[in-house]
Amino acid sequence: MKKNYSTVGAVIPARFGSTRFPGKSLVMIKEKPMIQWVYERTSQSSLVNDVVVATDDQRIFEAVKSFGGKAIMTSPDHATGTDRIAEVVAQADYDIVVNVQGDEPLIHPEMIDQTIAPLLADPSISMSTLCSVITDSKEAFDPNVVKVVFDKNGFALYFSRAPIPWDRNHWTTCAVKKIAALHGPVYKHIGLYAYQKAFLLRYAELPKTDLEGMEKLEQLRALEHGYRIKTIVTQHESFGVDIPDDLSKILKRLEES
Repeated sequence: MKKNYSTVGAVIPARFGSTRFPGKSLVMIKEKPMIQWVYERTSQSSLVNDVVVATDDQRIFEAVKSFGGKAIMTSPDHATGTDRIAEVVAQADYDIVVNVQGDEPLIHPEMIDQTIAPLLADPSISMSTLCSVITDSKEAFDPNVVKVVFDKNGFALYFSRAPIPWDRNHWTTCAVKKIAALHGPVYKHIGLYAYQKAFLLRYAELPKTDLEGMEKLEQLRALEHGYRIKTIVTQHESFGVDIPDDLSKILKRLEES
């Protein structure tokens, strides 16, 4: 019998061997490992029914179990977090899946709800993600900050590490300066995704694409294969931990709040 509701599962991929910050999932933030912060904040989402950490590392597995969380060991051979999530989801009774990055200890539960909501409202939407307005022009020209442009209906047109859209009227010298004032909205992509389960399993099997390889942005694979990604603008900020120095920013935010 067909269910008259959707089960939403949040999967947090976590590996120990980060290139720029090995073991960051277990780094302590105010007496709790970072993975616990992510897990607890994800659990506060009003639309998520189940939360699980997908890892290939026994240390992370044990840490999650120690604070009462749910964890599943996955293959160490996965090339991406999406592949790791797909392994878990293939055996799970989810209709919608949320990919929550394991290095976002301050993720706001409402951001997760904002990402899920379009898929609940319209099952024809296969995939959704978040973005926010860039206010610091340095971010617009920072290749570590991914930018996105989208159409009038909120579906992504392109993601890039380059500053997009290119403001031709005002940025004629920025190729030299690498920075210029912002005269219109530029949007930063936030790496939080929701998928219809069937699409996620299909997406994980799609061949890698040229633009994905050039930009090193996995979501371009979906666009290049003709799938649409719903993009929602959020007012909440995102604070990822990529390098050890980022921890000071997290601690500062916690003190402020």
